[in-house]
Amino acid sequence: MAKIVIAEDEQDIRELLAFTLRYAGHDVLTACDGLEAVALTRIEVPDLVLLDVRMPKMNGYDACIEIKQDAEIGHIPVVFLSAKGQESEIEQGLASGAVAYLLKPFAPDALVQELQNILDRQHLAKNNGGTQVLNATQQHDIADNQPSDSPTDGQPKE
Repeated sequence: MAKIVIAEDEQDIRELLAFTLRYAGHDVLTACDGLEAVALTRIEVPDLVLLDVRMPKMNGYDACIEIKQDAEIGHIPVVFLSAKGQESEIEQGLASGAVAYLLKPFAPDALVQELQNILDRQHLAKNNGGTQVLNATQQHDIADNQPSDSPTDGQPKE
């Protein structure tokens, strides 16, 4: 499955998150603060980063901004999981580059499903990044497992 970095300063919550995601089949790496999360993300290049907002040394917003500004890791989706749920805080999290802002308390199954949806969208976007769109005739020929008799402009041969 996916490699996920979790940054959470509360040990009990960090352990619950790690257990939940490992049980779902993910490879989980944990950090106690935002600074450690950024360093771990640079070293491990995970598939997703899950950040708390209020953490020592570097808060989640600043960690997200630092991740997003780094060309090597900026493509990694960042998700906030926080008890800070006022609209201005959610907006700040999304403005810092996060793809989602989830609230505590959380239902473990719902969290796993939401993160899987984000990972699936990321995987789909990565795989469709450089693909060519085929015209209808070429798609039909491929579906029939036949070589295309039509020219590349989609017009029928004469």
